[in-house]
This record gives sequence, C-alpha cells and structure tokens, in this order.
Amino acid sequence: MGKLVVSLDGVVIKEVQITKDKTTLGRRPYNDIVIDNLAVSGEHAVMQMVGSDVFIEDLNSTNGTYINGKAIKKQLLTHNDTVEIGKYKIKYLVEESGDFERTQVLRSGHSAPMPLQGGPGARDAGYAPLGSPVAQQPASIKVLNGAAAGREVTLTKVVTTVGKPGVQVASITKRPNGYAFAHVEGVSRPSINGVPLVGDSVPLRNGDVIELAGTQMQFIYR
Repeated sequence: MGKLVVSLDGVVIKEVQITKDKTTLGRRPYNDIVIDNLAVSGEHAVMQMVGSDVFIEDLNSTNGTYINGKAIKKQLLTHNDTVEIGKYKIKYLVEESGDFERTQVLRSGHSAPMPLQGGPGARDAGYAPLGSPVAQQPASIKVLNGAAAGREVTLTKVVTTVGKPGVQVASITKRPNGYAFAHVEGVSRPSINGVPLVGDSVPLRNGDVIELAGTQMQFIYR
C-alpha cells in the first residue's frame, strides 16, 4: 500500500493513504488532497492506481508537476519519489516489505534494454532493490522488427516499461497470477494482437503481440 507525505519547507503537513482508484490534487476544496496555494491549479494533478502501480498525471496545470526536479506529464511513481507542486513536496512511499526493482525501457533501435536512468530522453527512476525474485519462471518479450529484431528480454523486474519516452510508453507488471499490460504515456494507445488497448490494463497471454512506438514484440510465458 502506498502513501503520500505532504510537506512545506521541510515541515510535514499531512499523510494520505492511497486507497482509491483516482486521487486528485489541487487548490479546489473538492480534491482528495487540497493544496491551498495560488501556485497550485484548481485541478492540478491526479494519481491513478492500476493494480499495485500508481501513476501521476498533470492536468494541464499552470505551473506544472515535477518529479525529482523534472517536469512530467504522466509517470509511474516509484518508492521515495518526490512530487513537487508549487512550493509543496509530496513524498511517495511504498509501505510493503518489497520495494520496486529498477524499471527498464526497451527502446526501438537498441539491441538491449536501457535503464531509465542515464538514457537519452529517459526519466530518472530511482528504484530500490527488491528483496526476493519476482518469479521462478519469468516471462520474456521478443522483438519482432527493427534493429533489435530477434532480441529476447527476460522480464525479471516487478515492472518493465517498454517503448520510447516522450512518444509512447507502456508497462508490463508481474502479478501473482500472471502479467498485466498498461498504457503509461503517449497520445495513441498501444495495441495487442492488432487491437488498440482499451481500459487501464489487460492481462497478457503467451504469444500476444504488442505493438507500440513502431516496435512489435511478442510476449512469451510458458
């Protein structure tokens, strides 16, 4: 279970447990987290919970939403991320024994997955090590086209993001009963077996073909 710790000038103002599918932040009194400051828009940002994942999306606010000092539109939150809205800082904490592994992104044109930290145009992840293996027999994805065609990547992380940051990104998340696929960012939605993704997330099955940012990948889970 995740929680938010809201602070101003280093002083903690409130702590909020994330229990709803959507948690809104803004200056208006009807928001779940009200931040009464003129630098904050009436409806500034929203946090969406997809399974155990939490995404934050800026709602075209006047002054923007920042994570760890970088402006974002929509991004997956990871343990210990700091969301900055105006002068307020909101720390995201995961209150479970297992923290998140570092998410990796497979970008078209590269023969191997690139960590989000340090890659051109990539977002800082700041993930903490996970204490135990995700699964005894993890799934994998095989790139079907482009310069990385034929490359097979084992999904050893809790969350793996695939695509091109700033263009189209999706996530593959390990669940107790399998793997789930979700849209993270991009105007157009990725497709599975030629059908655009509908809804927040869908379960993946062995042989499914994922297409996003011009790259086709086959999901393999035996």
